[in-house]
Amino acid sequence: MVGLARSGQAVARMLAERGERVIGCDLMHPEGAEGLGRAGVEVNLNVDGTGLLDEVRTLVKSPGVPQEAPAVAAARERGIDVSGELEVAWRALPNALLAVTGTNGKTTTTELLGHLHREAGVPVAVAGNVGRPLADLVGKIDTDTSVVAECSSFQLEDSSAFAPECAVLINLAPDHLDRHGTMEAYLEAKLRIFANQGNDDFAVFNGSIPELRGRDLGGCARRIRFCPAEAQSGDPDCELSLRDGVIFADDEPLLRASELRLLGGHSVENAMAAAAAALAAGLPRDSVADGLRSFEGVPHRLERVRKRNGVLWVNDSKATNVASALAGMSAFEGGLHLILGGSLKGESFEALAGPAADRCTAVYLIGEAAEQLSRDLAPAAAAGVEIVGSGTLEAAVADAAARAREDEVVLLSPACASFDAFADFEARGDRFCELVEALS
Repeated sequence: MVGLARSGQAVARMLAERGERVIGCDLMHPEGAEGLGRAGVEVNLNVDGTGLLDEVRTLVKSPGVPQEAPAVAAARERGIDVSGELEVAWRALPNALLAVTGTNGKTTTTELLGHLHREAGVPVAVAGNVGRPLADLVGKIDTDTSVVAECSSFQLEDSSAFAPECAVLINLAPDHLDRHGTMEAYLEAKLRIFANQGNDDFAVFNGSIPELRGRDLGGCARRIRFCPAEAQSGDPDCELSLRDGVIFADDEPLLRASELRLLGGHSVENAMAAAAAALAAGLPRDSVADGLRSFEGVPHRLERVRKRNGVLWVNDSKATNVASALAGMSAFEGGLHLILGGSLKGESFEALAGPAADRCTAVYLIGEAAEQLSRDLAPAAAAGVEIVGSGTLEAAVADAAARAREDEVVLLSPACASFDAFADFEARGDRFCELVEALS
C-alpha cells in the first residue's frame, strides 16, 4: 500500500482484516498511520516503497500518489499489478453502487443522492472522496444497502474493472491540470466511470458538456442525458430538462427550480443529476421531488455562516478551481466581497476578471496564488474593483469586515487548493467559520 493517508489507511485495514499480508509505506508521517501496526499492517514511513517491491504481488496506491511516484513506476516496469483504492474497495463490496464524478458539485450531488434514498426509506451509505473511504464500508453494512460514492479523477484513473450500477458525470471544467497535464487526459480519467458498465447499468451525463458531443462515453450502459440549460429544453434526447424554471423528467414536471433550497444556479445542475440517478435507481418520483425540496446542502459549499450588521458571510471553501468559484460568484447579483487564493494548480485566473468586475466591490487575495491572481484580475481592478493583498485568511476576514456594508456579501470562494496553508479545504472552511463567528 503506497500512501497512508485516510483512504490508504482504510484499504490497508480492510485487506489486513481479510487475511492479506499488507505492507504499507508513505514518504511522510500521516496522522494515524503508525496505528495501522495494531491492525496487522507492516508500516514503513519516510520511504518511497521501491525497496519493498520484492515482497509484493500487487501495489495498491492511494489517490494522492501520482503515477510518476518511484514505487508506482518501478512496479509497472516489473510487471507488478498496480491498482487504486477505489478499485480494490469496489471489488470487495457486494452492494449496488451509484458513483458520482464531475469537476464541481460532486460532494453536493453525492450527499443529495444519499438524502433522496433516506427520504424514500431506502437504506444507503455515502462514501468515497466525500469523506468516509469506500473501503471503510466493507463488511460493515448490509448487502441490501445502496452505496453512493463520490469519485475523483485521481481515483478513477487507477480503476481497471470498476463498474458501478449507476454512474453520474455532472459537469466538466479545467481542474487538476498539474496532475493530469491536459484536459483530454483529465476527461479520459473522468470517463473511466462509464468504461466497464454493462447493459443493465445506467450512465447519467450532462448533455451540456461540449467535450462529449459526438464522443462515445464508453461501456454499454443505458444513457440518461440531463440538460440544465433552458436552451436545450426542446431537445428530445434530454430525459431531464429545464423549461421555464421547471425541472421536467420524462416530459412530466418534477418541481420548480425555485423550490430548491440550495444557493446558486449550478444547484439546478446538481439537482437534475441526482434526480436522474435516483429515478434510474427506482426511487419513487414523488419522494425524489420531496427530497430535492428538503435538501439544505453540505458544509463548505455556499454554506451560510452568519449575518452580521446586515452582511451575509458565506463559506465556499470547496471551490478549489476557477469553474467552481465562478459558480459560487454567480449565486449573488452584486455587492460581493470575494476572498480568493491558496495553492496553485496550474490554472489561469483570467476568467474571473469579468464576473468580478460585474459583481464584486472588493477582492481579497491570500496565499501563494495572490501574485498571479493580482495580474489576472487587472481588468477588474481597471473597472473599479478594489483588489486587496490581504495575504492570509485571517487578514482577509478582517479586511472584509472593515469594508463590507449592509446587504452586501462576503464570500470565501478561493478558486485554489488549500495546501499552502491548510491540510485541506475543510480545514480552510472551518477556520473561516471560526474567524467569522469571532467577529464582534
